Amino acid sequence: MESEQRQPEVQPVEAMPAQVQAIGPEQLRKFTKVLEQYKAGKARTEQRILASENWWKLRNSIEEQKETDIGGDGGFRSVSGWLHNVIVSKHADAMEAYPEPNILPREEGDRGEARMLSAIIPCVLEQNHFERTYSDAMWQKLKTGTGVYKVVWDNGKLHGLGDIAVERVNLLNIYWEPGVTDIQRSRYFFHTELCDKDVLEERYPQIRGKLKGQSFMSTKFLYDDHVDTENKHTVIEVYYHKYVGGRSTLQYCKYVGDQVLYATENEAELAARGLYDHGKYPYVFDALFPIEGSPCGYGYVDICRNPQTEIDLLKTAFVKNAMVGATPRYFSRGDGSVNEEEFLDLNKAIVHVGNASEDALRQIAFSQLDGVYVNVLDRTIQELRETSGNTETSTGNISSGVTAASAIAALQEASGKGSRDSTQAAYRSYSEIVDLCIELIRQFYDLPRQFRIVGQYGMEQYISYTNAGIQPQHQGNDFGQDMGFRLPVFDIKVSAQKQNVYTKVSQNEMALQFFQMGFFNPQLTDQTLLCLDIMDFDGKDSIMQKVAQNGTMYEKLLQYMQLALTLAQAVQPDAAETIAQDIMMTMGGGTAAPAAGGEQAVEIDNISGVGAKEPGIVANARKRSGEASQPDGGSGKEQAK
Repeated sequence: MESEQRQPEVQPVEAMPAQVQAIGPEQLRKFTKVLEQYKAGKARTEQRILASENWWKLRNSIEEQKETDIGGDGGFRSVSGWLHNVIVSKHADAMEAYPEPNILPREEGDRGEARMLSAIIPCVLEQNHFERTYSDAMWQKLKTGTGVYKVVWDNGKLHGLGDIAVERVNLLNIYWEPGVTDIQRSRYFFHTELCDKDVLEERYPQIRGKLKGQSFMSTKFLYDDHVDTENKHTVIEVYYHKYVGGRSTLQYCKYVGDQVLYATENEAELAARGLYDHGKYPYVFDALFPIEGSPCGYGYVDICRNPQTEIDLLKTAFVKNAMVGATPRYFSRGDGSVNEEEFLDLNKAIVHVGNASEDALRQIAFSQLDGVYVNVLDRTIQELRETSGNTETSTGNISSGVTAASAIAALQEASGKGSRDSTQAAYRSYSEIVDLCIELIRQFYDLPRQFRIVGQYGMEQYISYTNAGIQPQHQGNDFGQDMGFRLPVFDIKVSAQKQNVYTKVSQNEMALQFFQMGFFNPQLTDQTLLCLDIMDFDGKDSIMQKVAQNGTMYEKLLQYMQLALTLAQAVQPDAAETIAQDIMMTMGGGTAAPAAGGEQAVEIDNISGVGAKEPGIVANARKRSGEASQPDGGSGKEQAK
């Protein structure tokens, strides 16, 4: 069984007054009737999903025999793995771009909560082993065209405290209204699971002895293992929207047969509030190649099965032709009297014959395949690779004579457009998952919870968090009017947690080039910001922020040093010269000796390599410091005259 929905401790259904039970046997029969209609509308989608799964398991002949007339000969059938390799390569691309959330506030006052949620959400997903769930969903998406996630509140987690559960869902076990693309627009949404009869009766004593035969059975995959369903019953979960008090609520019912296991409408508190405050079906669909009129999409099996079939048929013909050529066959006359046993035994040096005429045993002519058929096979393989985007360049095999590293990187970047597009679609679904997690935290995180997060520079931090900061906040009164409540809302930006080696190397080289060109020199802040503004690379905004911060700090430092110089001239003239030297070093970025004969000192910027004269502030400060250090206050020459 999957994670249990939010189900408060309530008395058994039988013990509740009849007038309170809004959901009873009559409503359950209505739900089951709707479920049968949804299942009938999903029949073609289920057939396509089953066919795709068979192809993934290299059982191509099962599907090919349905579509061609050459099956059933009992001979050799080639089953190659070109399509298998496409899916494996695309899955590697998806996992290489594993997502990471960055939660941004829409108002300044929610910045702290957004920062906390950005650290907490990855912890919640990690506790759910989401990386494995994400990997399984990607396999499902690439094979069948759609990956599905379920984000619910599990009361059984953390020893009864409860927590968020994120799981992958079997596409054959869920049903929605035919013709809708967005499942949130479906009138009902069903999720079915098989459960052992004794487990159900143990958990729900009120249904003991009342379970009858199966009223509904979902379509099953062709499993390699035998799955026994004799003592199992289908547990049906149905979600539906209902308007209560002028607002849409999410209602939920769980039942088996004609027995209600749990229903929110049978609870006085939840009947008006609904199961979840966000009011959405807790399911997220991630389609690979979307189609109209369905939340599901096509996968690589759907678009590449024809080239794969052609490849297998051609390879089957090649192998059979080669076997015929390697194993000669003969015509034998009925009156030739050739000892076939001795003829077939290669260890026999002598073969006895009765009639040794030339036509008594004649070899069957063999026609060798022409090389044009090999070209056809190569073109078909190339067609499959081009159709799927799994070209040689994308897999790292550069055979076009390109040797420059930058050119290879450019080719790989261009060939990965399809994978990046699929990754962006996965990121949109991931954003929906994070959004559902935030809403569940807003609703259920009433008690403090402890988290270990990664702080600055990778240091571990232990924090306590509740949902107090993201609850509706009263805005007070303005001109005698109640301003109502404000709900903290957040935007979710998703980025890749793990980037590939080529991206890391290129970014590292770019950072070194920036350093060598003086981009991080606070003296060149304005020029650096202008240059960065017209550039485009990942992380540009954060670098521009840090450069601007360094420039601001640099300006403030000069202001405080000038103030210190002014104070030193008045209070401690001997220290003024040292402070002036520090100002010159700070502004110049290098060392310079005091100029002799009152000439203006010249220093070199060691980072940018650009020569610069001593700033006027420093020159004036040096002059005043030198005059102040004279015993006569700088008027000795006039007195000598």
